[in-house]
Parts: sequence; C-alpha cells; structure tokens
Amino acid sequence: MMSAEQVQIPDDRAFSRFRGECQSEEGWSVTYNRNNICVWIQMLQEEKSLHRIKCRMLCKDIPAETMYDVLHDIEYRRKWDVNVIETFDIGKLTVNADVGYYSWKCPKPLKNRDVITLRSWLPMGNDYIIMNYSVKHAKYPPKKDLVRAVSIQTGYLIQHTGPTSCTLTYLAQVDPRGSLPKWVVNKSSQLLAPKAMKRISKACLRYPEWKQKHSPGFKPWLFPEQNLLSSIPLSELCVQHAESLENIDESSLSESKDDRTEHSDDEGNN
Repeated sequence: MMSAEQVQIPDDRAFSRFRGECQSEEGWSVTYNRNNICVWIQMLQEEKSLHRIKCRMLCKDIPAETMYDVLHDIEYRRKWDVNVIETFDIGKLTVNADVGYYSWKCPKPLKNRDVITLRSWLPMGNDYIIMNYSVKHAKYPPKKDLVRAVSIQTGYLIQHTGPTSCTLTYLAQVDPRGSLPKWVVNKSSQLLAPKAMKRISKACLRYPEWKQKHSPGFKPWLFPEQNLLSSIPLSELCVQHAESLENIDESSLSESKDDRTEHSDDEGNN
C-alpha cells in the first residue's frame, strides 16, 4: 500500500520550473502549426499512449489580464467551455491556491472523465501562471459513471506581449487512467487542442461585455479578500497517484462515426 503522500503547495521554484517547461522545445514534436496556434506532443509511454501535450497561441487582440481573468472565472467557464459537465470550487488553501472539481466530456465512445485538483496561480512580472495537479479528498471519491483521471501537471503560462496582446501556452500531462487508442492522441493534438485554444480566444473577446453584466468587480483571484470559500486544511488532502485508481482499457475502441462527421466541418466555421 502506498503511503498517503503529503500535498505540497507549489513554491516560486515550482512556478519557475513550470515556466521553463512551457518555453523549452527540446524533446517535443510539432503535430500542428497554423493560424497562430502550435501544438507539440512528447510521448512518454508509447504502449499506453501516455503523453504530454503543449499548445501555444499568439493572441493579437487579447490583453494578458483578460486571458488571466477568463481562465480563472468559473462562472464564465460554465458558459463557454462546451466540454464541461460540472465544475465547482471545493475550498481554499492559501491566497493563491485552492481545490476544485472538474468533469468533462471525452470523444465518443470513451467514458467521460473527472479530476480533483489543487490549483495555484502567480503573477510574475507582466506574466501569469496558473497550474494544477491531482489530489485526493475523502468527500469526493471517484464516481461510478466517470473515470477519475489524474493531472500529473497541467497549467497555463500567459505572457504579456503588448498592451492588448499576449501569448498563451497550455502544458498538460494527464494520466487518463488506462490505455487509450492512438486515434485519441492524434485527434487531441491535431483537432481538439487547436479547437480548445480557439474557443478560449473567442471567450476572451466576449468576456469584457459578459463580465460587465455579471458582478463586474468580483475577481477573487485578484482580490483574495473577496474569496468566500471555506478554508480546508492541507491534512485533508493527499496526492492522487494514478496507480491507486482503476485502470481501464479503451485502446481497442474506434472513434464513433457521428463524432467524426460532427468534427469534420468545424474547421470551416471557426
């Protein structure tokens, strides 16, 4: 039995390390590069399709501050994130760390996934970092209709490139629990990741107007005194290791036909 590992809140070194990972290109292969969006993959275990993915998008008309707000705003995410099934905050740990739940739809016929993560964020000069990793909380065990995935390390680096422009880098290493078919990795790097980036940029363009009508001054990620979440002690959490979760084999599943056609015409109207 693996001992319950103590949860650590990321320190400045962890943020700097994450920033370095976002900027490094060594050991990564480009799988998509057009319209100001680039996607890289790093295969870790070929036989399980275990990989890391990195996407970078240059945004000419989105200020870094807006991007940061959009990625934090859970109310707004429910509106623009078409893959979300359910998302909510569980509790806060410090002024720049909390714990949250997120479940999402996976490409058919895969089972949908969920995660519980410790999220932390830090403005660094003109840039911002938001990152997370999976934790376990006794009150939120895995559900029977969802596969509990594991975020080994996922996050965003937002770099200020001008008063109304920024670069967004998304880096993710998620263990989806189980063996995925090759088409999922190809599809996520060549279609789903670029689509998700485009969705974020559209959401950013619409945010100022939406926020004007929805508690415009309420931004607890900028003003910690507005955060009404109850505090949870670190001792209630432990690190979620992939090994302790059920492993499901979906490697032989083929992509469902309706899903293929549904996505094929999307590129044109984005």
